[in-house]
Amino acid sequence: MNSHHKEILSNVISFFTDPPDDELQKVYDYVFPVKIKKNEYLLMAGEIPNRMYLNISGLLRLFYIDYNGSEVIKFFCIENTCAISYSAFLLRKESNIYIQALEDTSLLAIEHETYQKLIDGHPCWQRAAQKFAELLFILKEKKEAEFLLHDAQERYAHFLKDYPNLESRIPQYYVASYIGITPESLSRIRSNFPKS
Repeated sequence: MNSHHKEILSNVISFFTDPPDDELQKVYDYVFPVKIKKNEYLLMAGEIPNRMYLNISGLLRLFYIDYNGSEVIKFFCIENTCAISYSAFLLRKESNIYIQALEDTSLLAIEHETYQKLIDGHPCWQRAAQKFAELLFILKEKKEAEFLLHDAQERYAHFLKDYPNLESRIPQYYVASYIGITPESLSRIRSNFPKS
């Protein structure tokens, strides 16, 4: 792993825990780079995810296909965030979500077996895993609240705040899917939206 990757990984880890140097070195030894081309899939629904990924550069989307056969975007995975179907990863069950690259993307990956070895081996990783799970729960609750308590224009405003500069990198119908409206409705909202 090169020094740039180590720096990014260390910065992300420091958000969750402060590991001893020897534990941090284990992560450097266990993690490995992965590259994926635009439109390729990192994970398909029905697969049991064997790796956790950290996005170093590029962009991915996490989405479902609903009972009508429509794609519903759950999250966008921007730089320095994790790409994973976490419950399926932990429970060793088939994922319900797809993870697809929207740009050529470079990631760092860790295998489930090695991840579990870290968790079992030192309390700092148990704390990190707990904080990571808490963060995912907070994000999930926030997204659910937005859909229940806010109208489409407010959800669009939240999208712009949560993902600054992302709108120029993705098709508008992906934004519409993320906030739960049609592309036509999004066009109307954008035309009336206050310009910054």
